[in-house]
Parts: sequence; structure tokens; C-alpha cells
Amino acid sequence: FFLSIFVAFAALQTIQSEDVFSASRTASVSISAARDLRYLLYDVNPPEGFNLRRDVYIRMASLVKTLRKEGDDWVLVLPPWGRLYHWQSPDIHQIRIPWGEFFSLTSLQANVPVIEYEEFIAENGGPFIDQVLVLQNYAEGWTDGKWEEKVDERACIEKLLYTKDKQGYYRGWFWGYEETRARNVTCLSAQGHASIMAPVLQKNFTAVSVMLDRAETLLHDHYAGKDYWNTRRSMVFAKHLRLIGDDFRAKYLNSTDDTDRTLYNEDWTRMKSKPGSAIGGPYLGVHLRRKDFIWGHRDDVPSLKGAAKKIRSMMKKHKLQTVFVATDADGEELRELKRLLPDMVRFEPSKEDLELLRDGGVAIIDQWICAHARFFIGTSVSTFSFRIHEEREILGFDPKTTYNRFCGDSEKKCEQPTHWKIVY
Repeated sequence: FFLSIFVAFAALQTIQSEDVFSASRTASVSISAARDLRYLLYDVNPPEGFNLRRDVYIRMASLVKTLRKEGDDWVLVLPPWGRLYHWQSPDIHQIRIPWGEFFSLTSLQANVPVIEYEEFIAENGGPFIDQVLVLQNYAEGWTDGKWEEKVDERACIEKLLYTKDKQGYYRGWFWGYEETRARNVTCLSAQGHASIMAPVLQKNFTAVSVMLDRAETLLHDHYAGKDYWNTRRSMVFAKHLRLIGDDFRAKYLNSTDDTDRTLYNEDWTRMKSKPGSAIGGPYLGVHLRRKDFIWGHRDDVPSLKGAAKKIRSMMKKHKLQTVFVATDADGEELRELKRLLPDMVRFEPSKEDLELLRDGGVAIIDQWICAHARFFIGTSVSTFSFRIHEEREILGFDPKTTYNRFCGDSEKKCEQPTHWKIVY
């Protein structure tokens, strides 16, 4: 199995050496009608996790599409990954991670022009961002109890996470790139969908590079619509991670694409699975969220004993002998879970492999394996589970095998997740 990880990383090196197009090489319009190239960067609230950040990417991609229809030649700059709450593996370098380590850049670029941050630095002539717009809610909330879309330049409500240096530039986190600096920082109160920023960026700011901080403030333009699903489908996991997940499925879960009817097309624009066409591997896929979910005393999260009881019930119902568990449980809870579920299987890379995969890569492999299970059950309102729902929808699973969650031990009304049907 671990030989496959070596092979997969050899594949990664090949993939990264391919000539994927950059913004400056994108033939989006004819030369005679060339428009000025502009860059949109973004970041989110530091505590937000990996899977919420993936959701914000969809919103920003939608905004770039709107800008390209109506204005200049905008390109989305991908914010490097790092220093996330769930990425707590010790002694592993987990900042300034490019998107190419986790996702297929060519797949993303088939939907909207994107470049890595370091490519932006090279094209931009240095680590300078012309304008940072810090998004925030309105201090007064909804006026007269009515919600309306609006954007206004306002005084900053919270203390800025940017400080001026001796040269008058603004310094901040900037994804771990200490050399990056901004020329201007402005606070905007915003209330509305992502596209509400299009006229602001076109008319109010002429900067070549603009960064939207706290981008999660903006809402989806077309949640669960065709544009949403196009962007979501383009977020193809990096090939080396899928290869590792597929090898693990074959070796430990008796699961292959042929037998599971989960054949995958490398080109997402050509992949269109019929609902119910996928069968999945002969195992139960489980996402069991712990840590901050139980610390918050959520009533819809079960105890370990409650979760194990539900898992055994589902395995018996669906005649499955094995359960694959993705969880953030600590060592003590994992030992207890293994005692309660002797047939439990988990993806546990060695320290050396973890240094290559990083916590983000392990999370993706967990999701990939859960996405191929015969039946899946997740955790209430967890974005990790939501992303698995979407992956299974793309693969063509029957919704009844996907949109399921654990219930709290004493939860009286246990509503199951909403089925967001894929739109092509």
C-alpha cells in the first residue's frame, strides 16, 4: 500500500510539471479586443475550516464569472492553505500550501481562470496587493427588520488584523507570506450575494489587484443551481490523492470502480452520472465529528456508544461486514471506538507519508473513500459531511444512501440532511 503512495507522488510531480495555463497565457478574448488584466484575491475568517473554505471558493468563482461578463479580464488568485484548526499534526510544515497539492488546477481552470498565489507574485512583479477590502456586516443589522442587498464603505467594526509598517504598507497574515504587503486597506459593510461586489470592483476601485478579506460574508449567487454545480464539479481532487484512496479501497475494502459502478472521468465537463447508477463498495462509510462539536454540547451529536449502536444497526440492515470511519476523535476516543467496533477500518498514514500528504490530503482521502461506500452516514451540519454528499451526488449514488446523519442520544426530532440534487 505505501508503495502506492510513492507511485502517487511520482504522478504528482508529473502533473505539476504539465503546462497548465496562467492568467497571462489565457486566450479569453481576441487580442484586438484585449481587456486589462485584473486579479481578485480573497481570504476568510481565520477559525474557518478546510471545507467551509472550499464553499467560499465557489462564491468567489461565481463573482469572477460575473466580473468577466461585464468588465475587465479578471482572474481568481487561489489563497494558499495553512494553519487551520483541524490541521494539528505536530512537526509538519502546513502553511503556504498551493491548491495544486489538493486539487486539479486544470479542472478548476476549465470553469474559471485561476492561478496560484506564487504565480500571481511572479506576474504582478512582486508580493504587493493594491487594495484590501475587509468585508463586515452592518453594525445596525437589518434596518426596519428588512433585508436588502447593499454595500457601503464604513468604519471598521472589529480591530484590523493589519498594521502599517515604516514604509506605509500594510502587513498581515497573508497566508504565511510575510513579505506580502498591501498598499491600501478599507472596510466595507456588505449584505448580499457575491455578485453584489461586481459593480463596486468595477466602478469604485480601479486597482489591478484587489483582495476581499472575510469573503464568507458574501452569500452564494446561485446555491445548488447549474453554476454552483459547475464550480463544485470542477473541484476535482488531485490525482495522487485519488490514487492513494483507490488503492486503499482495493486493498482493505474490496472496492474498485468497476465493481462499484463508480467509473470516473478525468474531465469533469464530460462526466454525467445517472442518479442511482453507482452501487459503491461493500462497506459502510462514516463521518463522525468530535472535538469542537462535542465541546459545544450539540444535542444532535451522539455519544460514542450511541454512534457505535447506530453503525452496527446500519451494517446489519445493509448486510455489510466492514465500516470505514473518518473522524477527528482523539486517541482515547479512537481506542474506545475500536473496542466498540472491532470491524472498523481507518486511513492512517505513517509519519513520513503524513509529511507528504499533510492533514488536508488525509482529509481528502477520507472523503474520497467515504464517497465510494455502499451507504454513508455523516454528522449534522458538518461541512465535511456536506462535501461527501456532493461527491456522492457527482458519482451517481441513490440519495437514500447518501443523505443520512447521526442523531443525538436524546434528540427527539432527528431531521435528515436536505437532498441538493445535481444540476447539469
